[in-house]
Amino acid sequence: MRSLIDFVLHIDTHLAEFVAAYGAWVYGLLFAIVFAETGLVVTPFLPGDSLLFATGALAAAGVLNPWIAGLLLLAAAIAGDGVNYAIGRYIGPRAFAATDTSGLSHKLLNREHLARAHAFFERYGGKAVVLGRFVPIVRTFVPFVAGAGEMTYPAFLTYNVTGAIAWVGVCMGAGLLFGNIPVVREHFSLITLGIVFVSILPMAIEIARHSGQRGQSRVPDR
Repeated sequence: MRSLIDFVLHIDTHLAEFVAAYGAWVYGLLFAIVFAETGLVVTPFLPGDSLLFATGALAAAGVLNPWIAGLLLLAAAIAGDGVNYAIGRYIGPRAFAATDTSGLSHKLLNREHLARAHAFFERYGGKAVVLGRFVPIVRTFVPFVAGAGEMTYPAFLTYNVTGAIAWVGVCMGAGLLFGNIPVVREHFSLITLGIVFVSILPMAIEIARHSGQRGQSRVPDR
């Protein structure tokens, strides 16, 4: 866990070191991380927004090719959600209906995260596939929920591609525009923390709001 936190906070440095050691293989690494974070429900902890921002910053510095990186990340985001959707269609109904705590689906899936993504999907419908891209953890589970809810694939594909373009465009674009500014480069770990904070803020507000509503419902009438 400590290594993961260090990787996220200093992701620009680690990526630059990887480029120096392995060259073009860094594009494969970027593809794998984004694909796993969006496509596998067991890896929601992988960096997403901060990775895209760092990629943009390194592209602005000339370390990476922005077109190759951008197209690969876009492909990884679309393919990841597509795989996640397919998994949801296959095992989703059983996962939601499972009551056996010893079952494989119960062990692999975080039930709290799954329930939160389901509520997010119920509230926003198909738009959740787009909006969920910008919310850590939720973006990993929403495609799974869309598949489990038997959302038609043409509709899902439209939202999937739209969300991927918006997510990669905004996060990597921000890195391209601001990542090479000296004050940003010198305080990259703080910027990364800020990105994580802003990303989880909507989810935190939603959780607090629901907690407040539950608390009010428990207050007895006088």
